[in-house]
Amino acid sequence: MHTSARDAKDRLLDHIAPGDKAEILSQALPYIRRFHGKTIVIKYGGNAMTDPALQQDFAEDVVLLKLVGMNPVVVHGGGPQIDDALAKIGKKGSFVQGMRVTDAETMEVVEWVLAGQVQQDIVGLINVAGGKAVGLTGRDGGLIRARKLKMVDLKDPSKYYDVGQVGEIESIDPAVVRALQDDQFIPVISPLGFGADNENYNINADVVAGKLAEVLKAEKLMLLTNTPGVLDKDGKLLTNLSAREIDDLFADGTISGGMLPKISSALEAAKSGVNTVHIIDGRVPHAMLLEILTDQAYGTMIRSR
Repeated sequence: MHTSARDAKDRLLDHIAPGDKAEILSQALPYIRRFHGKTIVIKYGGNAMTDPALQQDFAEDVVLLKLVGMNPVVVHGGGPQIDDALAKIGKKGSFVQGMRVTDAETMEVVEWVLAGQVQQDIVGLINVAGGKAVGLTGRDGGLIRARKLKMVDLKDPSKYYDVGQVGEIESIDPAVVRALQDDQFIPVISPLGFGADNENYNINADVVAGKLAEVLKAEKLMLLTNTPGVLDKDGKLLTNLSAREIDDLFADGTISGGMLPKISSALEAAKSGVNTVHIIDGRVPHAMLLEILTDQAYGTMIRSR
C-alpha cells in the first residue's frame, strides 16, 4: 500500500479505544473457531488485483486467515493484464459467452502473463505481508488435466463455438496443494491446464476455483468481483440465493456475459458439497475478512437448496 494510504488507515484506527479494539477482536472468535482447519478457496480478480491499496488488503487478509488456522488457497485471474499485453502486440481480445477466445498467439501471451507476471506479483504480496506463498500452474504436480472446451450455444444446443486453446477440466489431482497446505504454505494457482498430448489450455479462473473447491472439499468458495454481488433487474443486491432461484435468473437473462461462468461454477460447487459459496465485492477493503469473520453480508451467498 502507498505510505499515505497506510498512514491514513493508522490514523483512523488510533481513534478506536483499546477496549473497543479488544471487543472487535473477540467478536471474530466464534468464526475463527468454526472455520479453524477448514479450506477456503479464493478466486482473486477484478479491482482487488489492480488497485495497490486493495492488493495490500487482500494479501493481509490471506495471511491472517492462515495464521488463525484456516487454509486459504488462491486461484487468480488476470483479464485486464492479458488485455494490456495483447494490446502491446496489436491484438484485441474477444469473448464468447464470457470465455476468452484463445488462438496460439494469445495462448503464449496468456501463459507468460498469468504464470509469470501476475502469479509472481501475488506470491510477492503475500510473502511481504508475512505469509509463505508458492506459485503453481496446472502442470505442477499434474494438478489440472484438461481437454479442449466444446462450447455449446446457450440458445441453440446444436450449435458449437470454437474458442481455440480454451480448456475444460478433465480432472484435478490436489496432492501438491495438500502437501503445501500441510507445510504451512499458501498455494497461488494460475488457471492453466495441460492435455493428454502435453498441449496447453487456458481455463476460466472461476471454473478452476469452483472445481478445486469441490475436490478439496472446501468449507467456502469466495469469488471476488467488481460488483456488489448478484444483482436483480433493478440493480438490487440479492444476498442469499438457492440453486432454483439462480436457474430462474439464468432463464430470464438477469445473469449474463462474464457473470455466466462465475455463477455456473459457484452453483456447481454448492451442489457438489462446498458448504457456502460467496460472490463478494472485491472493491471493499478487507471484504474477505468482513465476510468470513462477521455476520455482515458483503455480497451474495449461494446455497445448494
